[in-house]
Amino acid sequence: MTISPSQKRYLRGLAHSLSPVILLGQKGVSPSLIAELKLALDHHELLKVRLSGADKEERAAQLAALVEASEAEIVQLIGHTASLWKRNEKEPRLPLPR
Repeated sequence: MTISPSQKRYLRGLAHSLSPVILLGQKGVSPSLIAELKLALDHHELLKVRLSGADKEERAAQLAALVEASEAEIVQLIGHTASLWKRNEKEPRLPLPR
């Protein structure tokens, strides 16, 4: 499900006060980290991820791997912190504007 620009703006506002739930360490993107990310997305729908890459290209690669594995959408990326969103199909928690 793709989100519209107005929905993305709404989600950015909600994500502003959140603290990072997933923190990437030196090992980077691992299967256990992806499993934890999927669990967190199912529970919260919207969360922040703290990336560990020193340069911009490394962080972009980490974020791309996380998004591909979890099938989430990028809401916002500022520096080392990314906000991700994925709708929980069974029990939606966040109502989105149209």
